[in-house]
Amino acid sequence: MTDWPILSTVTFLPLVGVALLFLTNDASPAGRRNVLNIALATTVVTFLVSLFVWIGFDNSNPGFQMVEKHAWLGTGISYHLGVDGISMLFVILTTFLMPFCVLASWQSVEKRIKSYMIAFLLLEIVMVGVFVALDIVLFYVFFEATLIPMFVIIGVWGGKDRVYASYKFFLYTLLGSVLMMLAIMAMYWQAGTTDMTELLKFGFPAGMQTWLWLACFAAFAVKMPMWPVHTWLPDAHVQAPTAGSVILAGVMLKLGGYGMVRISLGMLPLASAHLAPLVFTLSVVAIIYTSLVAMMQQDIKKLIAYSSVAHMGYVTMGIFAANMQGVQGALFQMLSHGIVSSALFLCVGVVYDRLHTREISAYGGLVNNMPKYAVAFMVFTMANVGLPGTSGFVGEVTTLLGAFRANTWVALFAATGVILSAAYALWLYRRVIWGALEKDSLKSLLDLSAREKVILYPLVVLTIFYGVYPAPIFDATAASVEQLVNTYNAALSAAPTVAAATTN
Repeated sequence: MTDWPILSTVTFLPLVGVALLFLTNDASPAGRRNVLNIALATTVVTFLVSLFVWIGFDNSNPGFQMVEKHAWLGTGISYHLGVDGISMLFVILTTFLMPFCVLASWQSVEKRIKSYMIAFLLLEIVMVGVFVALDIVLFYVFFEATLIPMFVIIGVWGGKDRVYASYKFFLYTLLGSVLMMLAIMAMYWQAGTTDMTELLKFGFPAGMQTWLWLACFAAFAVKMPMWPVHTWLPDAHVQAPTAGSVILAGVMLKLGGYGMVRISLGMLPLASAHLAPLVFTLSVVAIIYTSLVAMMQQDIKKLIAYSSVAHMGYVTMGIFAANMQGVQGALFQMLSHGIVSSALFLCVGVVYDRLHTREISAYGGLVNNMPKYAVAFMVFTMANVGLPGTSGFVGEVTTLLGAFRANTWVALFAATGVILSAAYALWLYRRVIWGALEKDSLKSLLDLSAREKVILYPLVVLTIFYGVYPAPIFDATAASVEQLVNTYNAALSAAPTVAAATTN
């Protein structure tokens, strides 16, 4: 097991599927089926192989495990991979969601299916790469590379305003990332290395930390996305195909949160402590404002997109609370949101495939002829609200506990988001599911097909399982988060001493 480059295998295994797809002709119905089967087999095998990362992971070890390091570019920049408790579960989440994306596209994508699946497999490679990279330049390469497949997926297979949405998504995220590139260059000049394990130990000067933090924050805040740079997300979600929305909400929003934990909090602790009030303010505004905006939406996807911004507000609040409950809660909330939000977009895809509209007013009374769908949708809606017994509750309450320890006012205002999320989510559920089945267009709708059950039922089970028994996630993250928080507190304690020594 030690000699096997497991992380490289998981990261680049989808390339095998890409190669096979290039050799497949998708012109005939049989060719189309072959494309779908190859893509599904590739994603399932990648997920099964990624489980060995979790199986071989030692929860008690706070450091990086399964490390691979090779010289690259000949300038000290290396191909350096590894996982710890903070990153390992995100690798599993990414590989877990990909087969659902393939299954969700089984009927809905009609044109250029081969190119579509190749784009998804390439996206999987770069998303996993972000979570396993231990060289900050390699991290940046993967982080930026996620833009390209997603830009193509929205721009080619999206809705009628897809070109506008894809350019908006691309330009917003690229602008933030350019600033992060400048920060990485400055880190290299100051520390003389791009190795993230070394940078985590390196004490950057306090004044420099603030500028580095702001530059990195620009990239991560757009990716999350945080208010007020969130406006690209609703457009991207509405125009993206169902599978595009699933991977955008499930994994790509988490890249920003992961970057904040790994780089902002880990490498720049003094700036994180100094600028935490700014993050708390933006988080509370995001939670309250975007929840109110969600109540006004007429498009189901747009409503869920705004709810994602609100839920990411809890994540940023928990991260910069910088205590065990806050950071662990933020990681759990990201993983839970990855499952729940993805499932909600898959639920929208189910009815969109039947009616080809996402307007809330077009639906009503679906419980009468789609009872299985109504139950699945209800579980995910309740998890989105944060009902006890679902994974959404565990994530929200833990981040609120962490925030309460850091600042009681922040926790108080953020808690109002729980009430607001109940308002918009239950309003949506009542309009779509309950009531009499009056519209003729809805009377012929069939309940979940076998394919749709395979997509939704595992997500229902996971949502309830991690709501009742969150220990596997908390156990995996505990040691690494404890080390991160202890290092953060030690840096803050040492800061006055360092400042005094410098002035003398």
